[in-house]
Amino acid sequence: MPMSKAGLYALDLTAARWVKSSKSTDKTTPYCVEVADLGGGAVAVRDSDNRDLPPLRFTAEEWAAFREGVREGEFG
Repeated sequence: MPMSKAGLYALDLTAARWVKSSKSTDKTTPYCVEVADLGGGAVAVRDSDNRDLPPLRFTAEEWAAFREGVREGEFG
């Protein structure tokens, strides 16, 4: 069963394994994004340059829609 949005925000992320986007490794790119797998296709996303900000959390459906939008060129 997919986790609810409230359930995602209730998760403790202190032990989360954050992975930096391969697009963030280029020093000419000022944006650094890290993603953590929350299980069941859900993810958390944070700004690796400003870790004081709380990470955003996306359900599997939201994350899939975002990835599809990126593939389709909706954001750039």
